[in-house]
Amino acid sequence: MGQATVYQQRHRKFLHLTDPPPSLMTRTLRGIELAATETRHDNPVRALSGQFPAEDAYLVSLKLSNYPDCECWEDGRCVIKADVRAGATYLYDLKRDPRFVIDKPYHSIYLYLPRTALDDVAKQAGAPCIGELVYEPGIGVNDAIVRHLGTALLQALRRPDEANQLFIDHTMLALTAHVAQSYGGMQPGADLVRGGLAPWQMKRACDRLESDLGGSLSLQQIAAEFDLSVSHFSRAFRISTGLPPHQWLLHQRVKVAKQLLTVRDLPLSEIAISAGFANQSHFTRVFSSLVGISPGAWRREKHGGSETET
Repeated sequence: MGQATVYQQRHRKFLHLTDPPPSLMTRTLRGIELAATETRHDNPVRALSGQFPAEDAYLVSLKLSNYPDCECWEDGRCVIKADVRAGATYLYDLKRDPRFVIDKPYHSIYLYLPRTALDDVAKQAGAPCIGELVYEPGIGVNDAIVRHLGTALLQALRRPDEANQLFIDHTMLALTAHVAQSYGGMQPGADLVRGGLAPWQMKRACDRLESDLGGSLSLQQIAAEFDLSVSHFSRAFRISTGLPPHQWLLHQRVKVAKQLLTVRDLPLSEIAISAGFANQSHFTRVFSSLVGISPGAWRREKHGGSETET
């Protein structure tokens, strides 16, 4: 890992971690940063957590383990002691100095959401700016969407080399929109465009994605070429193709890989890199998921069963 991001350093100090925790980042159309961070400590020393800088921003946390009798603080005082259940979602307002007593093992994912990002999402949806998010300090909620998207981000946090930027952008912006709607009362405007991309836009977008099978292009870069918001572009792309951009890109990688698999002596490791996958293991998992059999088995079928996996 290179130099730790500011969000990794904040979480390291907040939770008294030895090393900066794994983190992912994306930006809204206006360049506002969002971050997802996985935090875990299996043998912490009892202490009150540190402080995040006070700012107009929120942390949305998906708890990945139970934490019995958690003592939660806001504005310098204990507000509740309650059991934390794995799978629950918690919100923290960084203007209120949220803290808790660390005295047991913990494991969580945190999404950093500045208010400007919430307002940006609302603007793209044709809705008014978001007010204060509605939550009860120290009380978790059963939020299936946060749980699903957070679990998807967890895999990206653990295998950052295999997670293309389109997937990270899509998932984190979807989480932001969900929080704005579910906890901020956002209601998309009635005049929000719901159609697909124009044919010329569709061709250009697909050409741009195909030119970068590795997935280093961000949704913001592609959407900006059409002067569209990220949410509008993603929605229109899905209407036009039946898939969100990151899933469409995975299918294109598999398509290219199938072409390369027809070359008898080309190693699977080389095919993986040429088709935009991080490595052979990543290639095998995605290919098997979308095609139903491994790349080696697919090639053996094409060549009459005489090939071996390399």
